[in-house]
Amino acid sequence: MQSPFNIRNRKLQLTFTGLAAAAIAVTVIPSAVAAPTTSRHPKPTIVLEHGAWADGSSWDGVVTRLQADGYTVDVPPNPLRGPDSDSVYLASYLQTVSGPIVLVGQSYGGFVISDAATGNPNIKALVYVDAYIPAQGETINSINTQFPGSQLVPSALTFVPSAGGVVDAYIQPNLFRSILANDLPAKRAAELAATQRPIAASALTEPAGPPAWASIPSWDVIGTEDHAIPVAAQEFMAERANATVTEIKASHLSMVSQPGKVTAIIETAAHKTH
Repeated sequence: MQSPFNIRNRKLQLTFTGLAAAAIAVTVIPSAVAAPTTSRHPKPTIVLEHGAWADGSSWDGVVTRLQADGYTVDVPPNPLRGPDSDSVYLASYLQTVSGPIVLVGQSYGGFVISDAATGNPNIKALVYVDAYIPAQGETINSINTQFPGSQLVPSALTFVPSAGGVVDAYIQPNLFRSILANDLPAKRAAELAATQRPIAASALTEPAGPPAWASIPSWDVIGTEDHAIPVAAQEFMAERANATVTEIKASHLSMVSQPGKVTAIIETAAHKTH
């Protein structure tokens, strides 16, 4: 028969053994469950290039969503002086961005990103939003002439002489909504018309350089209610560039009227880079 002391000792040993097992369980199980996961590739920086008659604020709804999803977003100003000089400026800006880049261009911004991305190995994807996707030598006017239906005609513009012999082109405010913003409320379209930035008229006839889309994977968002760039023109250019196309019911300013859908396409392109 065991003494009370031995029985008590036995109980203590069992208690310590149980505590030790529990401690091991507490140590091992959480470390297995909560082990941090790390991505082998960082998220790319998203660089957004606005189009003519706009500024960086046209991307506000997209920027908010991208930042909420953890992306670094840059929106450099587009000088709107012509594809050659504007793409040189953007190319210089892109050299300051480290790591992978998804480069996005809207409207005339498509001309700019197509030139600026050429030769930059950090640019992993191009995304065009209601944009021109030009081949070398094409101009805004030549594309619009090839595919009739654009309301963006010379009679819709007001031309204002500027410094150095440059002539600026504005869209007449009373036509702004029907051309660019036909799916936006009249009040919002009037605000955009009042704050529009002009493009140099010479930019409309300046030819594009060698296109980056020939070697960089591309995505394209096409607004089926676009009155500025005919849908047939956008579809033709997208097919030629072998771009992945998403069509949405939107105006030329789809990133303003439907920023969520545009953001989703940009993030789809971004996911392919990491």
